[in-house]
Amino acid sequence: MMSFLKKIIVRVALASATGSMLIAPASAQLRIEIAGVGSSQIPVAIAAFADEAMTPQQITSIIKDDLNRSGYFKIIEAGAVITETSPVNFDEWKKRGAEALVVGSVQRLADGRFDVRYKLLDTMKSASLSGFSVAATPENTRKTAHKIADDIYEKLTGVRGAFSTRIAYVTKAGREYRLEVADADGEGVRVALRSNEPIISPSWSADGTKVAYVSFEAKKPVIWVQNLMTGERKVIANYKGSNSAPAWSPDGSKLAIALSRDGLTQIYSVNADGSGLQRLTSSSGIDTEPQFSADGQSIYFLSDRSGGPQIYRMNSNGGEAKRVTFSGSYNITPRISPDGRTLAYISRREGKFQLYALDLVSGQEQRLSDTSKDESPSFSPNGRYIMYATESGRRGALAVVSVDGKVKQKLTVQAGDIREPTWGPFMK
Repeated sequence: MMSFLKKIIVRVALASATGSMLIAPASAQLRIEIAGVGSSQIPVAIAAFADEAMTPQQITSIIKDDLNRSGYFKIIEAGAVITETSPVNFDEWKKRGAEALVVGSVQRLADGRFDVRYKLLDTMKSASLSGFSVAATPENTRKTAHKIADDIYEKLTGVRGAFSTRIAYVTKAGREYRLEVADADGEGVRVALRSNEPIISPSWSADGTKVAYVSFEAKKPVIWVQNLMTGERKVIANYKGSNSAPAWSPDGSKLAIALSRDGLTQIYSVNADGSGLQRLTSSSGIDTEPQFSADGQSIYFLSDRSGGPQIYRMNSNGGEAKRVTFSGSYNITPRISPDGRTLAYISRREGKFQLYALDLVSGQEQRLSDTSKDESPSFSPNGRYIMYATESGRRGALAVVSVDGKVKQKLTVQAGDIREPTWGPFMK
């Protein structure tokens, strides 16, 4: 791993964007490996949806994969087709150990869409917990299955599911770099931007329609914002020196960025259209990698003002900064959880760069990864998981770990490196 200063320089001096701006399908899909389970698993029986063979993707298979991947459910195979209107022998399912039962059906509509009907049953109380129907186009059947899995997750855990969210990351294959967007399960990969040079620091807008990133098209680092629906993009920061580390405010009105226009890299804010630049820090060190808190009241950032890289917090309008991390001499890349309770970051200890989480209420710190070259953590929008970049077989890979460290996933592509992950927000 490189020094703190060199890492900052490299992260802000990369990316040359060329080629199509519209999102196009990508050929390689992410492959997911799962290890570990939650401290307690909820046994759920999932019956095959009636007539689901007519859909392009099998609804129940996607639901099972989502719930399995979460680590919080034990899937019980129903071994039968059960519709949402079928009579259910709850005693039989209780004997099989199922606390909940998922049933449903698919019907083809006259306009070519599929009417996907789903019901979640509580076998212990012999009652219905939830259910709905969705008229899905053929290309949206996978999304519909994710929404059903989200509903199951929320009704049984009390936490909103994140299976229907998206992730963005950078893939390098040969000499080409691609900013790619995929479903949270790695399917449906789309290329948002192609480049002959690295692309870095992608950051989702709060509404999930835009991504900010750093490009080097002008032979210097420049911050862009790109609309993922239309491909339209706009320069947000192109000042003297480096323009780096964009991070959106929760309401989407501003970006926190790092600029070296006045000498050492410092934190600034700028309106989403590039206007209204405001300097937020004025330290004698390097201040970079800003991140808004979920309520928009604070900004966490990285600074070496104390002699080594540590994480600080300040008001979102600037002012006095307070140091947050004290364990270890090298802590970088702050990310704050949606509920504001947990700070994730990369810490170098005994020569290893690993993912840590700090409970900001209790002060308890926990190491979440067992690899040695980790970077770029990103919380899931429900706060239950953290995605980060690491290495696997000398290639860049993505990993996901639950905030308690018990559930782990690894995401790889067949050929190439994956870096710079960022987990998108809940979609409305």
